Amino acid sequence: MDTQDLNNEQKRVDYVVKKLGHRLEKTQMEYDQAHNETKRVQQNYGNNTSVNYFEVDDRIETSADLQQQRGLVNTVIQNEAIIKNQLQTYKRLSDSPYFGRIDILDDGEQENEKLYIGTASFVDDDDNFLVYDWRAPISSIYYNGTLGKVNYSTPAGKQSTDLLKKRQFQIKKGHIDNMFDTNETVGDEMLQSALGDQNDETMQNIVATIQSEQNDIIRDTNSDLLVVQGVAGSGKTSAILQRIAFLLYHSRSSLEADQIILFSPNRLFSHYISDVLPSLGERNMRQVTLKEFIDHRFEGLKVQGLFDRYENEVNLDDKLASIRNFKESHEYMQQIYDYAENIDAKNMFFNDLMLDGKVIFDNEVIENIYDSQPKLMKAADKFLSTKNRLIKLLKKRIELEVYKPWVDAKIDQLNSEQYHDFIAGHELGRFQDEDDERYFIAKQIVTEHFRKMYDAIYNGNFFDPYAQYINFMKQAHLNADIKINDWQNNIQNYDNQLEMHKIDLDDAAPILYLRDLLMGGGQNQKMQYLFVDEMQDYSIAQLVYIKHAFPKTKINLIGDSEQALFKEVESPETLLNKLNKAFATKKSRLITLNRSYRSTYQITNFAKALLPNGDKIEPFNRQGPSPEIIIRHSEQAGINSLIKKANKELETEGTVAVITKNLVEAKAVYQHITTKINSTLLADTDRSLPKGVVVMPIYLAKGLEFDSVIAWNISAENYNSKKLIGTLYTIATRSMHHLSLISIGNVSPIIKNANLPVNELNINHQI
Repeated sequence: MDTQDLNNEQKRVDYVVKKLGHRLEKTQMEYDQAHNETKRVQQNYGNNTSVNYFEVDDRIETSADLQQQRGLVNTVIQNEAIIKNQLQTYKRLSDSPYFGRIDILDDGEQENEKLYIGTASFVDDDDNFLVYDWRAPISSIYYNGTLGKVNYSTPAGKQSTDLLKKRQFQIKKGHIDNMFDTNETVGDEMLQSALGDQNDETMQNIVATIQSEQNDIIRDTNSDLLVVQGVAGSGKTSAILQRIAFLLYHSRSSLEADQIILFSPNRLFSHYISDVLPSLGERNMRQVTLKEFIDHRFEGLKVQGLFDRYENEVNLDDKLASIRNFKESHEYMQQIYDYAENIDAKNMFFNDLMLDGKVIFDNEVIENIYDSQPKLMKAADKFLSTKNRLIKLLKKRIELEVYKPWVDAKIDQLNSEQYHDFIAGHELGRFQDEDDERYFIAKQIVTEHFRKMYDAIYNGNFFDPYAQYINFMKQAHLNADIKINDWQNNIQNYDNQLEMHKIDLDDAAPILYLRDLLMGGGQNQKMQYLFVDEMQDYSIAQLVYIKHAFPKTKINLIGDSEQALFKEVESPETLLNKLNKAFATKKSRLITLNRSYRSTYQITNFAKALLPNGDKIEPFNRQGPSPEIIIRHSEQAGINSLIKKANKELETEGTVAVITKNLVEAKAVYQHITTKINSTLLADTDRSLPKGVVVMPIYLAKGLEFDSVIAWNISAENYNSKKLIGTLYTIATRSMHHLSLISIGNVSPIIKNANLPVNELNINHQI
């Protein structure tokens, strides 16, 4: 790059940073004022809420004042938050104001325009755009365009211009460290620098290195169903997070972060991605794991988790596998829908409503009320009408109960203090006579007595969805490969599990779906976008229920079929067809990312060789040492080699992950090494990722990346089935820079049979 050109660009950086400095000073003053105003208003509100008034008119006036004060508090807090966000944005830009420049020439114009692109917009006091937000329509040229005639989308439609120059910067602390022109989306120089850094505790935003195919994911605003299938390390999760930031920018007048929900594979992953959106000036979306989502809907019951299933059911026999596949299919969920649509009152499993051992409403009464609803009414609407009718009957029962002798006895037993508690605030002119006063107290006593009954009706406790599910299973239309006896045994197993307050994972989504369809509820109508990461670990039935729970959302599913740990691999096209059928979507789109950026060229080549169709994976040309296979004759020898290797890696790398096949192995390895090397054992309850040596089962490492990975015991005995190809592939692709694999005895045939050139492996063999 020409020295004069570099000097000119540095002068511009200095100019922008100086402008940002002035804006920072001004904004800091505004923030200090806003903060003081918030404190003043909150203190004033606190003083007002402590005042008590006795006159009715004063109470009404005070209530109105307090409402006004509360509104003022909310306003000043919101104003302070807005200014604080601006302050953080300007601080971020002061360090690195932009990362790209495009020179364009619009049709009919004589002079080209230089546009600089950064993580946020910056406009000076004269309304000159010094930096354009990466999400602005014009910025898409930087990611998608090659030199020459280019088109870009705007709210007004397609626009075209000539792209004359594309320049990329690496700026730190206001100084240009690197600068180059390119015709590519993002040149290899920038990628090499960004990808060669050590792994941080949390994921960083990738706006400076977004590739064209990732940009397609980020800026899609039309698809109702967007399926992203990307190979390990292709940046699919990063692209999805930038997509969320883009959507919040694109629809800022109608979309809030709280209206976006992301299903994460585990809490470690949730922490890992927690800094991406804040680094772009956006609030984080809501996050939940599948286990948290399901557990919340099954209070009082223990639902089998995905990780529990993986630990306990590695070798599932064919009979149980066929039943599970059936229960996790769209066909099964469709049968549940049809069953709920056509059910009649006599087949509903209603319970007697009892209080203190006495039946208040028996199941026949409830069945008759349900049966009296209009025949064409939806089951959930019938159920709601039945609840309302029962509450009306309960109110009548309360009115009759007021005059019962037990109520008189209860009133007579009240002491003076209890009596006055019942009529507190109603002394002055409230009652016409003594009978009126007695009725007032009696009504409260009876209402409280029947409170549990009211709650039971309100919560629908007069219906048993779990017994209803058994009834459904008994009449389900089975697949040809499922035998009646096996299905009946499965029903009995479900019943036995229920007795112990347990539910298998493959029954969870169907039960919830049936319960919601018959009882109503269970739906969030406010969410607009739904994201599911590691989608290959979800069944179609689970996805159908999640879609039912968030009916107004546009769906975004992200995953890699090759990393399926919990089920058989299927092609992205097959999966999309299944999803289109299950969701009945009008606009669906599949985007496939085949280029891997995370790992070095050598590690990616090793990992892709493990897969039957790994040739489609394109490694990024970032060089590093070859993967090392360490073969040892005993477990103790393997542990010694692990400790030695981990210590060596820690000399140059920040994070070294020892990844095992399951939690049992992880605990055993940790027990062996923890006294010899400072290490941390991670479990699915952990929410943060420490530096140093971490030991974990593979399913906790999904979505994460580490400077160095040591795979534990990749022997023929431990990895003896083709079903474990996805597990080995996932372990290998967690590493950015160094990969070591320790085998106790002969190496797994998955690796032995892989098409690996000898010169791309470092084999350390000790008999």
